[in-house]
This record gives sequence, C-alpha cells and structure tokens, in this order.
Amino acid sequence: MNVTELLGQATGRHFSIELLPPLKGNGTEGMFRTIDKMLPYGPLFINITTHHTEYVYRELPNGLLERRRVRRRPGTIAIAAAIQHRFNVPVIPHVICSGTTIENIEYELLDLQFLGISNLLLLRGDKARDDKTFIPTPGGHTHTTDLIQQVNRFNEGFFADGSPIRHPGTPFHYGVACYPEKHEEAPNLEQDMLHLKEKQDLGAQYAVTQLFYDNKKYFEFVRKARAMGITIPIIPGLKPFAKLSQLTVVPRTFHCDIPEELAAEVLKCKTDADAMRLGVEWTTAQCRGLYSQGVKNIHFYTVSAVDSVQQVLKRLM
Repeated sequence: MNVTELLGQATGRHFSIELLPPLKGNGTEGMFRTIDKMLPYGPLFINITTHHTEYVYRELPNGLLERRRVRRRPGTIAIAAAIQHRFNVPVIPHVICSGTTIENIEYELLDLQFLGISNLLLLRGDKARDDKTFIPTPGGHTHTTDLIQQVNRFNEGFFADGSPIRHPGTPFHYGVACYPEKHEEAPNLEQDMLHLKEKQDLGAQYAVTQLFYDNKKYFEFVRKARAMGITIPIIPGLKPFAKLSQLTVVPRTFHCDIPEELAAEVLKCKTDADAMRLGVEWTTAQCRGLYSQGVKNIHFYTVSAVDSVQQVLKRLM
C-alpha cells in the first residue's frame, strides 16, 4: 500500500517517524529499540534516511589534512528490509542524488524491487559541508527532478541507458520534500514552490515538510500551494525542541525560525531537562493544532529526540 492510500484510509490521529541508519560498525539494536518505543502507538510508516559518501578530513602524520570521501551510515536498503520483515510496518527508504551515481541508483532500485519495497522518498540530499553549492558526483544527478525522471523511466520499463528491462517489476510510488520556510538555496518561497509543483507534475504523490515550530507557516504554505495548483498531500514534519543549544543550532542547521514565544520560554530554562519538557509541551500543542485542522498524519524526525517524541505520542494517542 502506498502513502497516499494509507492517508486516504486514515481516520483519527496518525503519525510516522524518520530514522537514521546506525553508524558504520554499530548494530541495529539501538534503532530497533527506538521502533519498539513507537510501535505501541501505531506508526503509519517508517522512513529510513540514506547517507552516501561524504567528505571528511583526516590528519596525516606530517600534520597536513587530507580530504577523503567516506560512508558513515551504510545499509539503508538492508535496514529497510529488516524493519519491514521484523515489524510489519510500511517502510520508505530515501533515495538521494548526493554522493552517488545514476548507475548506483539503478542498482538501488533493483535491490528494492527484489525486496518488495515499492515506496520511496526522492531527495537531492545535502551539499558537502564545505561546499558553497551542491556539486553532483560525477555521473550523478544535479536535481531531484532528474532523479524523479530516472525512477519514472525505470517504472516504464527502461534502464537509464535506454535499454529495456526484460522483466519489469512492481512500479515505485514516491514522495518528495518541501520547505514551508523555503529551501536554503532558493531565492524566495515562490520559486521554491514552483519546484514542488514541477515535482508533482512529474509524478510525486505527496510531500513531507522540513521541520517547523510555527503552525501558521505550515498552513500558509499549504494555502499558497493549493492556490498554485499543488494538490498532493503535504505532510507536516515536526521535531521536538530538546536542548538549550538548539536555540541557535536548529535555525542554522535546518533554516527555520524559532518563534519568539518559544525562544522566550527557552531562555527561561536552566537545564537541558527543562528545555526538553518545554519542547514536549510545544510539540504536543503543535500536533493538536494540526490535527484539529484536518491533518491526517504528522511526521516526526526522531534524531536526538526519541524520548521526546515518545512523550508527545503518550499525550496524543
């Protein structure tokens, strides 16, 4: 069942979660414990992020720094299959442009098809930390729309080089990301939303937002999207505020505003535990406001916020 079908059948309050694969060399126990915490509340689906190679710096014996590409979090496809088998919850791996080639993406699609995983989230992925703009891997894609077109051709029964797939399997269904406060590289929100419209027109069936802390920005984004002809479901993405340091880290990392009311309350907190309690209260209020306006599903980003998300779910479900 694809995401739009899940949303169409959903009644009442539902949620989904996003997880990171474990770091290279770590087992899956921690990730499975996270799922165990969420499972009693009935997640609609589980997203698994993808992390291809990235640049890191290693100090050499002579004191100079060497820039190398490494892959810190492998295993998205295998982990997605393990979760689907172990927990019987729809799983949605991310397929990204960053750090990989068109050929390798093709192999990812084949592996996913062999495993019976047909739901995807298609993303460009982040630029390298030290790059001013996104630089595609040689032989890779520059934009999410390029990736969408590759998946569309695969669904139609053709490999990227144009040769036919002898035995086409189940076609993929996919969603994309969107940004209520615009993508950091977009000149303005309107241009960013035109890119979302293009992704919809190419076949995206739903969108998941970047995290936000002000529901007004989400509702205004949806209003503008509908006026522009964007009709796909727009799933709100939330991440509970959890640490004092996030007052400056979150806006810088995720390019979203902290509302003045929330910022003022954070400044009153003395410890991270105080900030975590405030974050749970704020996110719970956000969720209630979203559900009351007809939102069918809220997507939780769980990184460094597992216990907070669990507390929010206890209050809501």
